[in-house]
Amino acid sequence: MGCLVVFVLDERGYALRLTAVERIVRAVEVLPLPKAPEIVLGVVNVHGRVIPVVDIRKRFRLPAREMRLSDQLILARTSKRRVGLVADTVSGLLERSAEEVILPETIVPGLEYVAGVAKLEDGLLLIHDLDRFLSLEEEKRLDQALGKGPPA
Repeated sequence: MGCLVVFVLDERGYALRLTAVERIVRAVEVLPLPKAPEIVLGVVNVHGRVIPVVDIRKRFRLPAREMRLSDQLILARTSKRRVGLVADTVSGLLERSAEEVILPETIVPGLEYVAGVAKLEDGLLLIHDLDRFLSLEEEKRLDQALGKGPPA
């Protein structure tokens, strides 16, 4: 599995592969994006690039809350685009071999967005697959909202 970036939402740990993460920055104001999928909070400008910010709380079925100044923005990339993810905190890096990660199919077949589960001393860590994070329909709607696709 390799190196993972561990982040926290509502005191629960989640992770992304380090290879998908570009950097972590302080939360900034997110500009709402009309006609974007419900999962997209809006966009941010990072060094002249407009990056959509995805509401991972909504995707993980966690209670919604307003962004805080203490939040962190994980700038990451999928195979199709760069995205921002709002986290309560980013707690660090964790190294896990493939043998130390449980494949999601062995737990519950059809787990969306999950690339694996790592056991920790104090619980479990869900490792997420950003390439499966947005559905095809959400990708199309986001492209349209960003002015990159044909209108619906």
